Amino acid sequence: MARIARLFVALSLVLGLAACSDGINLNPLTWFGAASNPDDRMVALEPSGGYADSNDRRLRVDQVTDLRIERTTAGVIVHASGLPPRVGYWDAELVPENDGEPEGGVLTYVFRIAPPRWATPASTPYARTVEVAEFISNSALRDVRSIRVVGERNSRTAGR
Repeated sequence: MARIARLFVALSLVLGLAACSDGINLNPLTWFGAASNPDDRMVALEPSGGYADSNDRRLRVDQVTDLRIERTTAGVIVHASGLPPRVGYWDAELVPENDGEPEGGVLTYVFRIAPPRWATPASTPYARTVEVAEFISNSALRDVRSIRVVGERNSRTAGR
């Protein structure tokens, strides 16, 4: 028991004195490859060109079949209907372009939708129709004259 106590005291003294040393590096936290300069220890795991702005792997809907705008007291609700090529598409969303800023008075959204993970039948247009909506506040509509929803083959535009 005395042997363990002496070993513990000796180890405590060595580690305690290592924290005070300027010349000899006895700090065990820096023994395995850490640099003396704090900036050298920072390693960026970011690609040299940076990350892509969007990792959205969803596709554009094949056709935008309907677009209507519903006014509310706080803004508008944009309702869009899309027709994918077959049944089973999911995770639909209206994704704003240009960070949601209007370009030439036109606020543009892309109708994005995820494909099914298995083979599905084509079915009828009624069964394939996908509905999506997006709320836009009055402050975001300040410089907007019209709203456009873009699909793969077509786009629809509605005026305010």
